[in-house]
Amino acid sequence: MNSITLNKILHSRFGGILLLYMVFISISFISKTVLLSMSFVDVSINPLNILWSYGAGLFMDTVAFSYFMIPFVLFLTFVSDRIFNSAIHKWVAYSVYFITFYILLFNGVSEYFFWEEFGVRYNFIAVDYLVYTTEVLGNIKESYPLPLLISAILAADIALIYLVIRKDLLTVSLQSKSVKKQRIKTGLALLAIPILSFILIKNTTVEITPNRYNNELAKNGIYSLFSAFLNNELDYETFYATHSNDENFKELCTILKSVNSEFLSSETFDISRQITNSGEEKRYNVVFITVESLSAEFLGFKESKKSGTTPFLDAIADSSILFTNLYAIGTRTIYGLEAATLGAPPKPGQSVLKRPNNENMFSVGQIFSERGYHLKYIYGGYGYFDNMNYFFSHNGYEIIDRNNLSDEEITYTNTWGVCDQDIFNRTLNECDKTYAAGEPFLNHVMTTSNHRPFTYPEGVIDIPSHTSREGGVKYCDFAIGEFIQKASMKPWFKNTLFVILADHCAGSAGQAELPFMEYQIPFIIYNPALIGSQKIDKLCSQIDVSPTLLGVMNWSYKTKFFGKDILKMAPDEERAFISNYQKLGFIKNDRLTILSPQQKITHYQIDRQTGGMKVAPIDEKIQNEAIIYYQSANYVYKEKLDKWDGK
Repeated sequence: MNSITLNKILHSRFGGILLLYMVFISISFISKTVLLSMSFVDVSINPLNILWSYGAGLFMDTVAFSYFMIPFVLFLTFVSDRIFNSAIHKWVAYSVYFITFYILLFNGVSEYFFWEEFGVRYNFIAVDYLVYTTEVLGNIKESYPLPLLISAILAADIALIYLVIRKDLLTVSLQSKSVKKQRIKTGLALLAIPILSFILIKNTTVEITPNRYNNELAKNGIYSLFSAFLNNELDYETFYATHSNDENFKELCTILKSVNSEFLSSETFDISRQITNSGEEKRYNVVFITVESLSAEFLGFKESKKSGTTPFLDAIADSSILFTNLYAIGTRTIYGLEAATLGAPPKPGQSVLKRPNNENMFSVGQIFSERGYHLKYIYGGYGYFDNMNYFFSHNGYEIIDRNNLSDEEITYTNTWGVCDQDIFNRTLNECDKTYAAGEPFLNHVMTTSNHRPFTYPEGVIDIPSHTSREGGVKYCDFAIGEFIQKASMKPWFKNTLFVILADHCAGSAGQAELPFMEYQIPFIIYNPALIGSQKIDKLCSQIDVSPTLLGVMNWSYKTKFFGKDILKMAPDEERAFISNYQKLGFIKNDRLTILSPQQKITHYQIDRQTGGMKVAPIDEKIQNEAIIYYQSANYVYKEKLDKWDGK
């Protein structure tokens, strides 16, 4: 576009659109550069990859702007010259641009903090943040100097609008005359851009480099948010590599078969099996603790730089069944809760906890409930967050959350909920209550303290509150230790198993499209009076947690789990599942197979000790097994074959 054409556009009534575009891409360019500097050690500095990040980035910025400009184009197309050239409209226009500039600047700053936390552009997490404003705004307020940030953005906005006024960048445009017919032609031409973009361009279009950070930098944050909102749920058979469902389930029967199981039906799509464990069933109580964001690297058995942050868990590890090679299925709490409760691989898109028709599902809770156990889901925050209360209450659990705690029970809170000590003290009371009623119990507790802003009661541990994630981890470890010490004085302790499992890791950032080492989490089953100590190094998944717990209790039961008892796994049964909303990973042996939209499949040879990855040729057997698991799990969910139907 030469200077004459540019000048002509600036002097037309659509000149404001061009001005807005220049501001839009300038802020995006600055934001992209800042994000690149934040992740410089992880970004590929290959000139072609950097060029792609900026070149493709400009393209995606333009696509994003085409959506952003729609209301402006509609207004400019249909408003008459009499209104457009009026003095009132001039001040309205400057006010609208002032507000628009502020939104763009605010978004740029928000992207900085989102990238700092998650290492990606906006995704489903950001969409959820727009829904759960109380928790999210509280978290931001407690984590960052919000007044300073708002003031700084406002100052930048004032400077920007002053420059526009000072340089008369809008004046000529606001004084221009137009012909209605020509306005409509120009407006339709501009509106064709977002229409074509919607049809032809996807957020994954720019994902062509082998480095995830370069791909993320090539995206636009606003467009990524728009894309995440639209793709809340992805239909597996539309977007992913598939086989015949009939053939899949024939193979799945062989994969799910174990030494102590028998299929109960000859129906092709019925995976119901009878699990038989010999010997006496143990009617242990269970306290199932799901720990927020606890990476395996924090525990001593990993011998990492962060080891030593969990002195209590390290102390009980030698007298527990400790699983050292277990992987989280996803990167958010609801995925961990889904896997541990339902025992099935993740689905692309949103977690089952937040989807419709998630009532009365086959779950570990239903198995316990059938045996007369009292089920409780205990959470220190408000359980409407992430639809947790609805899911658990419609699958047999009584809900205890922050609404149920009296003022006397609460000693410390932040935006996510009461501190872990408070919720564990309430858990002790709930265990006492159910025990006194003569009922066995399964109490599922969800912690909150290991979450930004990492605030907790001062003086409890040697890391000051609001300092770091390490502090959040160490405080949670202390709270668990205090809870189990208090529990050991209770009459129900001698017959209670304590299950400790992370919901997901502390982070999932990395150069690879699925940095598999960032999904390793601890899994501990503790009570030395009831079980012997073991260290289990088998490759396994969160979906195997419930079958393993039931195996430890020596139960025989009907199952629809895709997961297996880890303690009884043969070497060829070991595998793990990891995902990030759209990419579905399958780890087996030294291979990571990733299924992505557009029927894309990538293969890596991995080193599970160092985290090393390199592109590998296709392993047909492993690829087929990955498709069988993921496609079948989605089919079972879609056809509602995962509902509870009792014995």
